[in-house]
Amino acid sequence: MVESDLLFKICLFGDGGVGKTTLIGRYITGVFKSNQTITIGVDFHVKKLEVEGKKVSLQIWDFAGENRFRFLLPSYVVGASGGIFMYDITRFSSLKNFPDWIEIFKKGFIGAQDKQLPVIMAGSKLDLNYKRAVSSKEAFDMAKRNNLYGYIECSSKDGRNVEDIFYEITKLMMHRADII
Repeated sequence: MVESDLLFKICLFGDGGVGKTTLIGRYITGVFKSNQTITIGVDFHVKKLEVEGKKVSLQIWDFAGENRFRFLLPSYVVGASGGIFMYDITRFSSLKNFPDWIEIFKKGFIGAQDKQLPVIMAGSKLDLNYKRAVSSKEAFDMAKRNNLYGYIECSSKDGRNVEDIFYEITKLMMHRADII
């Protein structure tokens, strides 16, 4: 087994039912699983990949989106290198709650406060584009206003942009750590 050169902790956060666990499942296994159960508290997975010639291990932390678990999140963010805020493009309320989620992430994130937060915004359920309630422009503008690194829409069902989300956040974390 080849050891990794780097280890990064990534936190996935957002409302319940937006597809965080399904995204991680698709990324880790390559399979779409439609009957996911809700995450209780927090769960985490490890994925190895290669970026810019470096072997990287990602610790991917999946935060429950239910209100009753939110008090746990700041302590789980500690040690994170980056985050992915996920919302459902068919449910406007899941984007509207972004300010609450980013505050929770900021409370636990320990890093240079003068640097941009290593967070990407991800819009899920792109396969349901015909039911869209949030325009790409609205989400992009919110990401920009909040000084996030980027915005990507994805579909765990058909696999669109799933790999890209994790590859991009990994590159951002490597860049922020002055590795690339």
